[in-house]
Amino acid sequence: MDSSTVTRLFRRLANHHFCHDRTRALPRTARQHAGSIRNLSSAPRDPTDGSSWQQRTDNFPSDKTNEYQRYPVLTADALRTRRERPRRVKMLLRDFVEDSLYNPHYGYFSKNVTIFHPGMPFEFDKIKDEPELQKILGHRYTQFEDKLDEIEQSDTRQLWHTPTELFRPFYGEAIARYMVANYKLSLYPYHDLLIYEMGAGNGTLMLDILDYIRNTDPEVYARTKFRIIEVSSALATLQMNKLKTDVASKGHLGKVEIVNKSIFDWDSYISTPCFFLAMEVFDNFAHDVIRYDLVTKEPLQGSVLIDSQGDFYEFYSRKLDPIAARYLRLREKASQNRKYSTPVRDPGFMQTLRYKLPFAPNLTVPEYIPTRLMQFFHILHTKFPAHRLITTDFHSLPQATVGYNAPVVQTRYQRRTVLVRTPLVQQGYFDIMFPTDFGVMEDMYRAITGRLSRVMTHETFFQRWAYAEDTQLRSGENALLNWYKNQSVMLTV
Repeated sequence: MDSSTVTRLFRRLANHHFCHDRTRALPRTARQHAGSIRNLSSAPRDPTDGSSWQQRTDNFPSDKTNEYQRYPVLTADALRTRRERPRRVKMLLRDFVEDSLYNPHYGYFSKNVTIFHPGMPFEFDKIKDEPELQKILGHRYTQFEDKLDEIEQSDTRQLWHTPTELFRPFYGEAIARYMVANYKLSLYPYHDLLIYEMGAGNGTLMLDILDYIRNTDPEVYARTKFRIIEVSSALATLQMNKLKTDVASKGHLGKVEIVNKSIFDWDSYISTPCFFLAMEVFDNFAHDVIRYDLVTKEPLQGSVLIDSQGDFYEFYSRKLDPIAARYLRLREKASQNRKYSTPVRDPGFMQTLRYKLPFAPNLTVPEYIPTRLMQFFHILHTKFPAHRLITTDFHSLPQATVGYNAPVVQTRYQRRTVLVRTPLVQQGYFDIMFPTDFGVMEDMYRAITGRLSRVMTHETFFQRWAYAEDTQLRSGENALLNWYKNQSVMLTV
């Protein structure tokens, strides 16, 4: 997309009433501190079955029923070879989200993302308090982006950081300490220490883990193998280049294999016990959207129509595709003893009253269901039966769109963060991030894999496995423990 088209896009975005300009919004994974994808059948279904509704909204959009009847159904898989964003098509929301984030030619993670690297690790013991740390972090962000602009200026650069980068090497060392302790307890010396990491970003976590094991336990290091599963070709190249940057990193080359493919295309059977790292990846797994009939409480599944102008419209069908139907059945069974929220379980007085007002919506507010995450658990069960999952992600997100388990949808323009109120946005230019209900997901994980698991807070995990004094500020505050209180950790036990 050329610069003039980008400018028109964001000018148009800024004129919409749902656009919120957050000039002080923090980078992607600092958002908590600011507010204190194929093994299962994914064949396209034809949703034109006479029970499809165009959702009534406050905007009273044009009637697109005729186009909805005519346009073909496409999946994200079918769009992989497409270099242009599709028009005159319809697709399930999960395919729209996956195409937006992961299309090889225009997807968000394929083309537009730069992961912030702060340079030298922070000397936490020399920093006065959290406000000073925020100031230093902001200054390093500015320096980092200024250097990028010297090479190529971009108004739409998507820049964010991860706790791995912010707390290196201590974050990676804590993960390594946990794995080595559990490896020695039950697998050593009968098996090698085999580690898989999905979505490794800059490769920093990999290097910090390998550095720690090499420095503290040479015998375990001699039996360590690290494999990255990376969907982005650009990031896979970056990770390999990072292995070659200095003598210390080059020493790990024989330990590392980078597999450039989606986990949902994985076709190898790994019978060997392994640790499987999925750090902050659940939030970008594609979700389906469900709304419920206000009278019958029947679920309807959402699709996205993209018209000839590239505009988006929601449609809902009473005919659920097999994946969404399976998710709802499995959740009902696996979480029958757990209280969880849906629009028809606890709508609340004000929401119930709103439905009775003139021109009220004809369906409930949306519920976003993590069907891709369910498929990921299925892959772990069928392809990595002896895995031990280590995952961390957000259990809540501030400034989310309307609905249950609703995403935060945001982009950056001219170094300013812009949040919008819908996931139906220009493909490739917006981060679409969903929170994870770890209680329900633990039930689903156990039901699908048959493995036992444990969920804890981010703070609890790192209090146990990190050396807390490494990230403690002079004020006594501990940024590693304080900045991610909206994150949880799930472990296979």
